[in-house]
Amino acid sequence: MLRSRFAPILGSIVAGAVVLGATLARADAPFREALSEAEARTAPASRYANLTNAETLALLQARRIPFEAAVPPLPGVRMPIRLTGPLRGVWIHSALPPERRAGSMFEILDGRLALVLDEFAEILAAHDVVELVHFTMYRPPTENPRDPGAPQVRHPGGLAIDFGAVKFADGEWLSVGVHWMAHIGARTCGVQARRLDHRKGREIRSIACEAAARRLFHYTLTPHYDGPHADHLHLEIRPGTTTFLVR
Repeated sequence: MLRSRFAPILGSIVAGAVVLGATLARADAPFREALSEAEARTAPASRYANLTNAETLALLQARRIPFEAAVPPLPGVRMPIRLTGPLRGVWIHSALPPERRAGSMFEILDGRLALVLDEFAEILAAHDVVELVHFTMYRPPTENPRDPGAPQVRHPGGLAIDFGAVKFADGEWLSVGVHWMAHIGARTCGVQARRLDHRKGREIRSIACEAAARRLFHYTLTPHYDGPHADHLHLEIRPGTTTFLVR
């Protein structure tokens, strides 16, 4: 039932939601946190985003993260992989049926994002989450890149995940689109954050804000950001930036 509910959403995400580049440029200054280069380097998001391929592979293996190389390799993704098992007890996969996931491009991510998700899974597990359903990690660019072989950012680089729902150990599901009531322009985290009426929405926000406090992602975009993000959390790491944004 959950899968059938998410299937049309996945299609709409892929078809029309790639507006991040333009909308990030319009983000209001109060929501941004610009760190010094020295401080940014210590944040997990920056440490992982700026790893070399060799360093990424070494960490994936050292942590025994279950993965396999994506075949064939994808232009724009520096180290394309697929997760082949849970991270800290949490399965992370798309909304596609199990039999379609193995060959789907939407299960591909860069190894650097996998390292971040491994830490994110620690937060999820602390909330008794056993499964995270995303709408996409990698997806092809909507426009032809100037250099198709060059590393890309956001989803075309496999460096972002659109978090749609989570399942808890007791079988309960929480869905961003259903349980997070959007108020465009409202703060998500901090003392001035808008309170969400639904208990389930508050738990999803707690997960997002705990990740933001640990600086696991450079960009966290929620339903409070704009219409295209009404049903998911966009979580992204980006090489070379010292800016963090939670909307």
